[in-house]
Amino acid sequence: MKKTAFSIMSSITRFIIFSFLLLISLNTMAQKTDTLLIEQLMRQHPDLFNGVLNHPQKNQVQVLYTQVNRNTKKQISFKSFSYNLDNHRYFYPASTVKLAAVIFALEKINEIGANDLKVKKLTAASTMITDSAYAKQTKVTTDTSARNGLPSIAHYVKKILLTSDNDAFNRLFEFIGRAEINQKLKKYGLNDSRILNRLAIGDAGETSKHTNPIRFYDGSKLVYSQPAQYDPKEYPLVLTNTVMGVGYIDSAEKLVNKPFSLINKNAFSISDQQSLMKRLIYPQAFPENERFNLTPEDYQLIYTYMSKLPTDSDYPAYNPKEFWPTYAKMLYYGREKDATINPNLKIYNKYGDSYGFIIDNAYFKDSKNKVEFFLTAVVQSNEDGIYNDNKYDYDQVCFPFMKNIGRVIFDYELQRKAKKK
Repeated sequence: MKKTAFSIMSSITRFIIFSFLLLISLNTMAQKTDTLLIEQLMRQHPDLFNGVLNHPQKNQVQVLYTQVNRNTKKQISFKSFSYNLDNHRYFYPASTVKLAAVIFALEKINEIGANDLKVKKLTAASTMITDSAYAKQTKVTTDTSARNGLPSIAHYVKKILLTSDNDAFNRLFEFIGRAEINQKLKKYGLNDSRILNRLAIGDAGETSKHTNPIRFYDGSKLVYSQPAQYDPKEYPLVLTNTVMGVGYIDSAEKLVNKPFSLINKNAFSISDQQSLMKRLIYPQAFPENERFNLTPEDYQLIYTYMSKLPTDSDYPAYNPKEFWPTYAKMLYYGREKDATINPNLKIYNKYGDSYGFIIDNAYFKDSKNKVEFFLTAVVQSNEDGIYNDNKYDYDQVCFPFMKNIGRVIFDYELQRKAKKK
């Protein structure tokens, strides 16, 4: 019997549907497999992780671990494993957003020079004078922590990467502009993230939409002037868990007995954070048109200060009692002041801590043992459910978790590399 066009189309349709369902099934299986490893590793150490494993939602834990593999042609590929990962479950990203600002500020310097040959002398080391033009804005004309006593993009980058300086981030935020920051996030596929405001100064609403006028100098010669900017846009995201706890301390330092809303705050998902880090560390693993617009000098600046310890820095110089060697290396070291430093291990990272959340986005490299991997994690502890009271259980829950998950994954990588050899 001759098949009709309708019956042929029906067969094709059934085949397409079957293939689609098979693909979904395979993807689900792969995802299920990829979510097992980290939990298995944690369950092997109940003394370290049972507290979190017993109630991961309470502590809002998310972990993303990515192996770096090379084939015989030395081409790089990534394989990722996750625990409790949810790109739409909100957590406060705190200072982790600063790494994006570092990259985008250096990109902007390069883009200005490429688009306007008159400003060829504009560099990351140019003197950056910040003016004011709107309510609550502040000026910056000097920086006593710099060798020459003057502010610059390069010096702000150092301060952000060494000790997570808030003012340094705010100045980069003002230079890039809120609109451009969020355009860049989308350009690089970081679609579950947004950066809306400055940090640690109560910046919100209209003030966050206005950024300062800025001038750059080569010596005493003006090389670039940027007027004040205004960004009227809103940046909505599909997020859950943006209202937390049972109360908070308001700006008048009074307790408000209702849940704390973070609905209009910065957002930076764990997946987006690690995607940014992978593109930064291994640009060659991405198509040329998807790489950051950074020079070799830019990469070197970031790599140097992202891995450097604050006690090894002369400009800026830090008091070791306030900023001890492992101060910024949450994963693997927690916040231990007397931690023994692994001499073979370099950690390139950007951490954040606020509202009871501890986050760290890191690339680990042990050249001696040929170990390297990416690890990004968040954990929160706020037993009383009150926000803004500075009473969080960092020492009891968060720092130990970050230290232990970093070391367990590192030990797993050592064993994996040994087996591979």
